[in-house]
Amino acid sequence: MEHNPAADWLTQAASAAEQQGAGNLLRVVLIVMVVGCVLTAWFLLRGYRRKDD
Repeated sequence: MEHNPAADWLTQAASAAEQQGAGNLLRVVLIVMVVGCVLTAWFLLRGYRRKDD
């Protein structure tokens, strides 16, 4: 096992992160999906609220 200085390790980690590609897109898709599910649940469940006049 070879010894890599911290600067080399950080450089390798940064270059590997750039090569991954779809991470930000997947993050945005998941956030939009969760927000959409919450809004859909709110819209559907508000119709079942009892109206206490």
